[in-house]
Amino acid sequence: MKLNIFVFLALSLIICSCTKYLEKETNQEIFNSDYNKAYTFDSLSNGDSAYVYYGRALEIFKQNKDQFGQAKCLLGMAKILTSHGDYFKSQDFSLKAKTLFNTKDSAQFHHITDNFNNLGMVSNSLKHYSESRNYYNSALKFAGNSYNKIAIQVNIATSYKEEKNYIQAIKIYDSILPKAKQLHEMIYARILSNFSYIKWLSDKTYDPIPTQLQALTIQNEINDHMGKNASYSHLADYYENRDSEKALQYAEMMYNVAKEAKSTDDELEALHKITAFDSKNFQKNFDQYTSLRDSIQISRDIDNNKFATIVYGVEESKTENQKLKTQKAERENQLLWLSSLLGLLIATIIVIITLYKKRQTRLKQENELKINENKLRLSKKVHDVVANGIYQVMTKIENQDNFDKNKALDELEFVYEKSRDISYEQPDVKDIAAFDEKISNLIGSFKNDNVKTFLAGNGKNIWVGINDSKKDEVYQVIRELLVNMKKHSHASRVAFKFDKVNNIIQIQYTDNGIGIPGELSYKNGLRNTVSRIETINGEITFDNTTEKGLKIYISFPAS
Repeated sequence: MKLNIFVFLALSLIICSCTKYLEKETNQEIFNSDYNKAYTFDSLSNGDSAYVYYGRALEIFKQNKDQFGQAKCLLGMAKILTSHGDYFKSQDFSLKAKTLFNTKDSAQFHHITDNFNNLGMVSNSLKHYSESRNYYNSALKFAGNSYNKIAIQVNIATSYKEEKNYIQAIKIYDSILPKAKQLHEMIYARILSNFSYIKWLSDKTYDPIPTQLQALTIQNEINDHMGKNASYSHLADYYENRDSEKALQYAEMMYNVAKEAKSTDDELEALHKITAFDSKNFQKNFDQYTSLRDSIQISRDIDNNKFATIVYGVEESKTENQKLKTQKAERENQLLWLSSLLGLLIATIIVIITLYKKRQTRLKQENELKINENKLRLSKKVHDVVANGIYQVMTKIENQDNFDKNKALDELEFVYEKSRDISYEQPDVKDIAAFDEKISNLIGSFKNDNVKTFLAGNGKNIWVGINDSKKDEVYQVIRELLVNMKKHSHASRVAFKFDKVNNIIQIQYTDNGIGIPGELSYKNGLRNTVSRIETINGEITFDNTTEKGLKIYISFPAS
């Protein structure tokens, strides 16, 4: 029992002192005044006040989103809870701190070591020995100096001792004794005393007296009360069944040192031994033992109740702060909702006005576009019907030796009727003649002494299934090509070839004129031709690469 107290209080002080020393080195980085107060109270072993200020500092660190600050506060609170025996709450705080520490920041390593050590102590107190050793081993990875490493290794040895796995505990003590001797006499003497005690627990034939006396000599020289307490306790246990007088003697020496050191737990343990060893004064010693035990229990109950009230107050304060934050958030959400609603209303009005204006603009543009389209359509129709029709009559008159005046008048009358239909927007009257004949007549009308026209593939079957609008566009395209040839190409031979392949109409135009000089540029006639072919979803290709003349390839779907 004595060994457990020694390890978890005395050796933990080594880690705490090293941690506090290191924290002082980086204290200039701390800006939270409540944390500074908590740290001061903690250093003075005033755990109650420290716990309160750690709780306040935690909230400030949370507001500033300082994870390292939050982790330090949680660790400080966890260690205070451990000292009061509230292991589960301590474990919860340390586990939260673990998630907040940055294991890649070397400046946080001593805090991380301290946190893992606390988790190991808590697990060991809950008799979860394997788990405690895992935490201690994690602490070792971040331990930056030999003092901390030795303290943690002693804690691991103690965990094995509690499991009665003395062999493993002895191995650890055996490995750290040389290092402890080089570091500090007090540490060496304490570890030496515990080492020999565990060896005796493992093997009752082992004589621990020389080693215990060696440790005790060092402890007397440096006046190490806690170390002497442990050594006297070990010696009393060893002599309990061997020499009752010596056992009583060491128990009384332990009692006197404990009173001098004001260690009530050690006093109580020493009185328990004295009562067992001194049969003559059993009642007196027993009464003294029970009186001290009850006094310690009452004092601790009062202290624990007081501390429980403090913990409750801190938790209640957190709850109240959270409640205020929630209320504030709700108010902010309400204002945000109202602002959003107002913003949405304004945005809706703006959108409606904008859409109205856009609609008015669009309607205006559509009307203008319709007017322009109508003008373009009428212009195109005038060009197709009137201009090309008259030009076709002129060509016939020019090319025919025997001019038939009445026939020419009939054709001009037809053009006149067409132009009148355009002015009244009346639909075209369907020609009675078959379309293949119209094409033949059209191409033939441009034939004269200087120009020979040729036609191939213009059968009736090729135009089957093609609607009237496409036929009209094709007719106008052929007429425009002929007009363009007549005006510009100076050709003497013109040929049209028609073909139908897989429901695609193919038209090949060829002349031996001058072609299109230079870069291909479309005049009005050719521009209309391209536009018409695109209207019927067709394609037109101008081949101007031949040495003389022009080739044009036209294709479009029959349906």
